[in-house]
Amino acid sequence: MNCDKNECSAVVLRAGEFFLQGYNCSQAVFAAFAPLVGVEEKEALRLASPFGGGFGRMREVCGAFSGMMLVMGRVFGYDSADPEEKKKLYALVQLLSERFRERFGHLVCRELLKNKASVGGAPSPRTEAYYRERPCARFVEGAAEILEQYLKEEGVL
Repeated sequence: MNCDKNECSAVVLRAGEFFLQGYNCSQAVFAAFAPLVGVEEKEALRLASPFGGGFGRMREVCGAFSGMMLVMGRVFGYDSADPEEKKKLYALVQLLSERFRERFGHLVCRELLKNKASVGGAPSPRTEAYYRERPCARFVEGAAEILEQYLKEEGVL
């Protein structure tokens, strides 16, 4: 984990802990926020499971960012065909994507990992070496921090 109990909030620590338990990056972020947004932990883990590894290990959009977007959908999502609702949510997505990019340089998993990680097949075993060479815990914790800050700004938390 990249932050300690004195520096990080409970939700950021929880996201990092989920990741270190073996959950993927998207699961770690969404599950950390699940109790705060009224989602059962098990349901959060299931819903976020396809987004890990940049969508099923294809190294596309970062799973930590996808986990953020699942929370955003739960809190700010729309269920009508109203174009204004869509416009409003898309503006929020773009704002948070910019914050993520400013912090980490990219939204795409393979770019964040500098093409070091293989694509396809089974997930890599979670070993000490895996955690040493992968910056994913930093992205998970950073995504949780960015999201928590935004939700505080909006008075949700």
